[in-house]
Amino acid sequence: MLRIAILGGGIAGLGAAIALAGRGFDVEVFERHAAPTDIGAGIVCWPNASFVLRELGLLDSVAGLAGRPTRMRRVSWTGEELGALDIRKLDELMGSPSLSVLRRELQAALLSRVDGLGVGVRYGHAADRIEPSAAGPASVHFANGATVAADVILGADGRMRSVARAFVHGDNRPRYQGFVNWLGTFESDRAVFSESQIEVMDCWGVGVRFGVVPVSRSKAYWAGAAACPEARGKEPADYRAELRALFRGWPSPIPELIEETPSERMNKIYVHDHDPIDTWHRDNVLLIGDAAHAALPTSGQGASQALEDAWHLADCLSSAASLEEAFTAFTKRRHAKNAAINAGARDLARSLFATDPALCEARDRRSKATDYEAMVQGMARGWSSGLPMSARPGSPPARPQA
Repeated sequence: MLRIAILGGGIAGLGAAIALAGRGFDVEVFERHAAPTDIGAGIVCWPNASFVLRELGLLDSVAGLAGRPTRMRRVSWTGEELGALDIRKLDELMGSPSLSVLRRELQAALLSRVDGLGVGVRYGHAADRIEPSAAGPASVHFANGATVAADVILGADGRMRSVARAFVHGDNRPRYQGFVNWLGTFESDRAVFSESQIEVMDCWGVGVRFGVVPVSRSKAYWAGAAACPEARGKEPADYRAELRALFRGWPSPIPELIEETPSERMNKIYVHDHDPIDTWHRDNVLLIGDAAHAALPTSGQGASQALEDAWHLADCLSSAASLEEAFTAFTKRRHAKNAAINAGARDLARSLFATDPALCEARDRRSKATDYEAMVQGMARGWSSGLPMSARPGSPPARPQA
């Protein structure tokens, strides 16, 4: 039985632990933080993610925590409707639901499943370096002095300072993409959102954007974003004032969310991604999740692709005759789809965070003229690619459209 050490206890790492333990592998997770963290605000598990959650035995538990968004509205900062995407049609085409969930609640569901499978999660283990060995597989050295040798080391250690990516690729520096995100989670004791349907709101301005994703009538997560040429400091005491200045006068419920979200539930992130790389493995080390293929949040597919990695990896390791064969097959399955998602996310970010008013007006006109039915069909084909889902497999991934 292969012993597998997973670096990182986020969605990619925990998803892989569940998928691999379910196939009988000996798995342990090593997380740099001292305890489970609440990084990020929320996630839409699109139907491809829900397919994997079903395969992992988690769909019912996650669905019980989540909302079921019905459509995504695009709106200008002045309140002009720019078009809407029918999420119910997307779900129908792909054969699985779209679920909006707070990240901490998805993380808790994954951890509960990991615990139920008897997988150990060792906190306070920040990987310091991975060292090759002439006599055997590479081993991981942690900042706390511990050393772990395993048959397989999975680098699920994120986009910002992945030790595994440095070992495999030689360069783990992410690329700053020129915009900043303020994230928040909002929970109220009153109904704020529509009872009849949960709508994602994507509001566009000139060099700024605000998205709202309800989870229930009284709970949502949101992200306000703005073009920012260079990464600067972060002062939590300033977040609300920064948001007020950017989004004053924007459509409801944006100003209300800014005012009513507690400061401790806000975060600020200077957004980075990675250029695609062709090689995701070296020796017994394989990259998954953001360490392999970090895309911008404009892809909407970060969590979904992390979960897809888990499903494909378990299949590849179970069926291959050697690690080299498994790693090569996994990379072949996953590389092209994620490279296209990465490129599409960058294209959309360039459009959303353009600071030329004329370019933004043209973008909004294109959005109003978009054939959203065709867009949904393209998303279903692309996001189903490589998975045994309802939409036709093998189609190239759909790119988000401005």
